[in-house]
Amino acid sequence: MFVDQVRIKVTAGSGGNGCCSFRREKYVPRGGPNGGDGGNGGSAYFVATRQKQSLLDLKYHSHWKAERGQHGMGKDCHGKTGRDALIPVPLGTLIKGFRTGDVLDDLVLEGQRFLAARGGKGGRGNARFVSSSNKAPAFAELGEPGQEAEYLLELKLIAEVGIVGLPNAGKSTLLSAISAARPKIADYAFTTLAPNLGVVMLSDHRTLTVADIPGIIEGAAEGKGLGHDFLRHIERTKVLLFLIDLGAADPAGTRDLLEAELKQYSRLFEKRPRVYALNKADVPENRERFEHVAAEFENPFLISAVTGEGVQPLLEHVWQIVKRLRAETEPEIRIPEREYRYEPPYTIEEVPDGFRVKGRAIEQAVRMTDFENEEAVRHLHSRLQRAGVFRVLQKLGAQEGQTIYIGDTELEYHRD
Repeated sequence: MFVDQVRIKVTAGSGGNGCCSFRREKYVPRGGPNGGDGGNGGSAYFVATRQKQSLLDLKYHSHWKAERGQHGMGKDCHGKTGRDALIPVPLGTLIKGFRTGDVLDDLVLEGQRFLAARGGKGGRGNARFVSSSNKAPAFAELGEPGQEAEYLLELKLIAEVGIVGLPNAGKSTLLSAISAARPKIADYAFTTLAPNLGVVMLSDHRTLTVADIPGIIEGAAEGKGLGHDFLRHIERTKVLLFLIDLGAADPAGTRDLLEAELKQYSRLFEKRPRVYALNKADVPENRERFEHVAAEFENPFLISAVTGEGVQPLLEHVWQIVKRLRAETEPEIRIPEREYRYEPPYTIEEVPDGFRVKGRAIEQAVRMTDFENEEAVRHLHSRLQRAGVFRVLQKLGAQEGQTIYIGDTELEYHRD
């Protein structure tokens, strides 16, 4: 079963809680705090691999979770970091945001990764908060929750040559003749219900990757038949191989129909080199009309996918085109763009019933605070005060008792 689109949810591991502990040993005076830190939560990554050919596995495993970090313990024992969740996807997988539909990454190289959800930071144990003014802190941080996100994965096969044609043109027969692929072949239309990928071995260790796309019919670009679902798989190809039944009533009309559907689906196909192969030369009537039909095509090849006649010259011609395009197309090396610009540590905006404070460090501190521990709350208050949050709120005219939103937490404002 071939699956080329799937919705998936990923949840990163939460960080482990820090430990609040004090050293208590016989004959050891003034032991002091020794609570260890919690481990960081594992992150979730999409990883491109040649071992996968479709998104079928993800269809039945649509929610992936990374391991959470272990909690800290006494005697300065830190928690173990959670294992990452590595989600294998086929080469050519597009990562899209489920809500927005924006393309976030395109995994085309073996081992290429995309960070889908970042693991939460582990909480610090009470030993981390020892200071000259607080030698016995009785609180520790909670672990930060891991991120959660939903994505739409879309697979576009990576093939150099895409075979296009009407149903029953002989595409699957040709692919099975030139490669080790074994697509379904029968004497009725739409025997190919999913794209097939094959590797063609030529002499001198030369190889071509060829994709057989389910038959295109008139209106395929508008969703008729199977073409609309699978035309995306030839968007990456370097060469389009038009396979046309020589016994059709109007072979040139067939070509025009295919061209129209490709053009309507995407303008990308306009610049792709075309190679035309007139198939089923093993039928005597077809062979007799080749000279007449060939005049309406540009350098067509007469072939028989069943007997193999004319297939080798066709492949050599395609190879020369692919070889030239490989030399012209240098591999794309994507370097992350870095913008060096100042970003404030936090921002404060007025909302109808109070103020909202935004800032990664501020929001993280609130998420990791144990609000059931008065000393932990006082520590958070001190951090916000040092950051100048209260001073800014006072300048903005914050009133006693107003709500201050920080992340998902609601706090009540009181003047010091």
